[in-house]
Amino acid sequence: MDREWNDSQPIYRQLRDRVVAMILDGVLKEGDPLPSVRNVAAEYRVNPLTVLKGYQQLVDEQLVEKKRGLGMFINAGARNLLLQGERQKFLGEECPRIHATIQRLGLTAEELLDGATGRSSSDAAPSKTPESESKAKEKEEER
Repeated sequence: MDREWNDSQPIYRQLRDRVVAMILDGVLKEGDPLPSVRNVAAEYRVNPLTVLKGYQQLVDEQLVEKKRGLGMFINAGARNLLLQGERQKFLGEECPRIHATIQRLGLTAEELLDGATGRSSSDAAPSKTPESESKAKEKEEER
């Protein structure tokens, strides 16, 4: 887990989000124990009640279960439940914002794919625009 905190949201929520990311990334698997509240509090220099509050959110969301005297463990199906929820959140909240930005900037599907694969527009084949096609025709006619 990252040791830096940001001021945009409470630390307990950031802890919860970090555990969620670890589950989604496969770092924590079904049946794995969560690090103890005391260890996390000491390692990240936060109040144990803050860690407990973040962990309690995971329990409330049925991603984690408490086993008295043993600790907290990732529930079976937690990753699938998270994937479902995170996909819904992405499609409902982030995707419309991204789509609006794409429209505002006038990006093409080819440009988006090039950007996603890390190719620069100079690496890619030149895209055919009406201007470039008419210039190509003019050059052919001159020959």
